Amino acid sequence: MTAANETREAYGHFLAIPTRWMDNDIYGHVNNVVYYSYFDTVINEYLIREGGFDIHAAEVIGVAVETMCKFRKSLAFPQTVDAGLRVGKLGNSSVRYEVGLFAAGDAEPAATGHFVHVFVERATMRPVAIPAALRSCMERLLVA
Repeated sequence: MTAANETREAYGHFLAIPTRWMDNDIYGHVNNVVYYSYFDTVINEYLIREGGFDIHAAEVIGVAVETMCKFRKSLAFPQTVDAGLRVGKLGNSSVRYEVGLFAAGDAEPAATGHFVHVFVERATMRPVAIPAALRSCMERLLVA
């Protein structure tokens, strides 16, 4: 049984990510380290498309300071993963993204987890406030 906050409906943004042949490990399912790549992909796709984030030239960048993943079901090539994204906590310089990975069409997640970014000045790596455009797009996914 999955808690209501972990169902597909609990996420405000989705990105379909096709699995690749190389994602599978010797046991015939997507290797655990690849799940974190899916987390990174849905988060950064959202920041680029919805927040106008320039990954190459932005003076302020997000660095990962914490990640966590709970594995519930196996995923395998050639499945498509629907990566759901929401924001669980939004601070001045940090954000906690919450991610649900679903097999296409599945209501219950194959994995859930979180990813914390602290925003820093690229040149000094010192924490700074989240830029307004990024904060705005994050607020749209903020859950109560």
